[in-house]
Amino acid sequence: MHLGVGAVILAPGYDLFDAKIKEGLGYGTYPNVVTSLEFERILSASGPYSGKVLRPYDKTEPRRVAFIQCVGSRDSEHDYCSSVCCMYATKEALIAKEHISGELDCDVYIMDMRAFSKGFDEYYQRAQEHGVNYIRCRPPVIRQVPQTKNLLIEYMTEDDKKDSREYDLVVLSVGMLAPKKAKEISAVFGIELNEFNFCKTSPFYPVESKREGVYVAGPFTEPKDIPETVMQASGASSKALSLLKDVKGSLIIPKEYPPETDVEGQAPRIGVFVCHCGTNIAGVVNVPAVVEYAKTLPDVVYTENNLYTCSNDTQERIKEKIKEHQLNRVIVASCTPRTHEPLFRNTVREAGLNPYLFEMANIRDQCSWVHMQEPQKASEKSKDLVRMAVAKTRLLNPLQKRTVPIVKSALVIGAGLSGITAAIELASQDFDVYLVEKEKELGGNLRHLHYLISGENAQEKLKEYTGQVKSMEKIHLYTDAKIGKIEGTIGNFQTTITTGGKSIEFKHGVVIVATGAQPYQPKEYLYGQHEGVITQLDLEWRLAPAGEWSKGGKNGFPRNIVMIQCVGSRDEERPYCSRVCCAEAVKNALKVKEISPETNVYVLFRDIRTYGFREAYYSKARRQGVMFARYEEDRKPEVSQKGNGLKVVVFDQTLKIPLELPADLVVLSAGIVADEGNEEIAKFLKVPLTREKFFLEAHMKLRPVDFATDGIYLCGLAHSAKAIEESIIQAQAAASRASTVLSKDEIELEANISQVVDENCDGCAYCVEPCPYHAITLIEYMSKGVVKKTVQVDETACKGCGCCMATCPKKGVFVRGFTLEQLGAQVNAALGAG
Repeated sequence: MHLGVGAVILAPGYDLFDAKIKEGLGYGTYPNVVTSLEFERILSASGPYSGKVLRPYDKTEPRRVAFIQCVGSRDSEHDYCSSVCCMYATKEALIAKEHISGELDCDVYIMDMRAFSKGFDEYYQRAQEHGVNYIRCRPPVIRQVPQTKNLLIEYMTEDDKKDSREYDLVVLSVGMLAPKKAKEISAVFGIELNEFNFCKTSPFYPVESKREGVYVAGPFTEPKDIPETVMQASGASSKALSLLKDVKGSLIIPKEYPPETDVEGQAPRIGVFVCHCGTNIAGVVNVPAVVEYAKTLPDVVYTENNLYTCSNDTQERIKEKIKEHQLNRVIVASCTPRTHEPLFRNTVREAGLNPYLFEMANIRDQCSWVHMQEPQKASEKSKDLVRMAVAKTRLLNPLQKRTVPIVKSALVIGAGLSGITAAIELASQDFDVYLVEKEKELGGNLRHLHYLISGENAQEKLKEYTGQVKSMEKIHLYTDAKIGKIEGTIGNFQTTITTGGKSIEFKHGVVIVATGAQPYQPKEYLYGQHEGVITQLDLEWRLAPAGEWSKGGKNGFPRNIVMIQCVGSRDEERPYCSRVCCAEAVKNALKVKEISPETNVYVLFRDIRTYGFREAYYSKARRQGVMFARYEEDRKPEVSQKGNGLKVVVFDQTLKIPLELPADLVVLSAGIVADEGNEEIAKFLKVPLTREKFFLEAHMKLRPVDFATDGIYLCGLAHSAKAIEESIIQAQAAASRASTVLSKDEIELEANISQVVDENCDGCAYCVEPCPYHAITLIEYMSKGVVKKTVQVDETACKGCGCCMATCPKKGVFVRGFTLEQLGAQVNAALGAG
């Protein structure tokens, strides 16, 4: 087959390391040694033991399970970190503990714990609270106990002592390899591979191969997790859209639906489909009992249970049953409508029903997940939710969506690296962009970086970006600007800014939030009190070509440098990893050694998190004599003045004694904190923030650049701490998501939206706060000389969830297609009266 295309996106994925190569671990020889992927299947409801955790040899429940990390990663042959293994082992350990009825001991053997992504460090802490134990050691070996087929793990502890533990089952966390056909792909498409046969990219061009028009995404470029993979895929699509802008949309074939069945005057014929969702639901809820109960409810003519209701085969089955049983209402009892309602609505529409004749009962989040230890009560509650859904569904009526025209321009808030990238991407697709920056200069944090760990000159790249922004006619740049207000919703926003003493208004169809973040200003370790205590950014400036300590520097060079990691990160106030600090320390340590090989450099760390290909630089630093010493969170280093210099005392985990290190310079690896202006922007846009004041995305893995509010996207450090190439990828992804809106002439709005009953509303505002989409606002107006209050619904933001109805004491608001009668029916059903 020959295809004529204008661009190519390569996403061949990865292969898993073959654990049989590591003979000392017994995989393929000892039956109770499995890989992480095999254990994932064991945990699955569709796996070999139907979701029960059993060991392969004798099909018994294990009581002690061990996870061995870095199998096929971080060794002499694979000098890189596979990035995902620490977290999937943690996840599997927690799920295993949930699946086993009795006590289960889970030990995870690690060198470093690399929980560096957004929310991951808190997940790691939660795992420890739930009894997952982490053992730091050198790579262990496994021996089998012949009589029981148990496994004996022999290892060297952190303080160089031999130890061993016995387990019923051992899971090997195998790393990622480049796909087997990488060389063949390279030859066919003319791309370049790196030393490990992954596709070679560069930090400032992270989705571009060495061949123009060929873009790459996913683990083919570097081992990465799902969110980064999703972002990079969107980023690659953005580059393709820019390349092919002149022919955009020319080959689109509109999707055609069958004629909609007229259900007016028909008695309700309800079908109820209850999902097992593997052990997510069926591990707690008695699904067959819920199905049998549903059969007894009024107007229910068909029920069934499904292993995975969201699977393609079940979707087709639902369509068949709608036709076979002439169903005119459909209920799915499964997970959250937040992620799956659009899918099921589309399914019933493909079967000829109006999509608003569909209802969901969330028996996963609201039953099996929150009542895991009370299966009987969870099952009864599931029946209640199904009964309520049936009560509502009996009264549903078809609704029709409305459309609104789209303003084909974008607002990008923030002109740091991410904002600049997003603006350039959208302007390259011929969309107007209003780029608003509160500072007088462009570049954000990139202004303070001089060189990357891979050697690129950051300042030269910033000049290139700045010149590109100022030269593109489609980019309307406003610096030293303050946003006054942002009104409207997807397709039709209106923003007012103040700059140069003038007030400027413009309309736009989407918003990209790229407000960046700030380096933490240390309050510890004598920072600000002693000139010998500086941050990594300060050190980088001194080491830069124009800095005072570059080769031949005028002030000489310090003899002893001590770097302290996790300053302002991974603590009670900021319980997250700032992701870049370890690589920054390694980068600057290597630069010190390059300029002054005789300088002693000590790096005091809790975990070294040089994930992906950054691991090779960590290895290089150790070879060049940079010394690394680990400290525990509850025994942080102590910095004090000693004569004209400084001393640092740290408790060494290997020697188990305090070490006193002389220091001419103490360098603090300060973390990343959210921008102070995020709260104001969040109020303007009515979008949520995390506890640490970073912006909260719609879904961590599936929608990592979207907000729950349509038409608003985020990228870069506004989302969370990340490296340069990751900020660029997310900015490109945000531009890609925004262009899916801007490329349309109009957009459909939800049909079931809230409406105000003017004669009932007295402006009490009880409905305002509960609205998860911030679609309701309190307004004041004059009536016969008297100031009165009422509420106003933003129809483009409203999703018709009904939260406003539930909290309004005056019946002053209702959802179109969701009448007060339906609300009463649901309440009665919940009380057992309907």
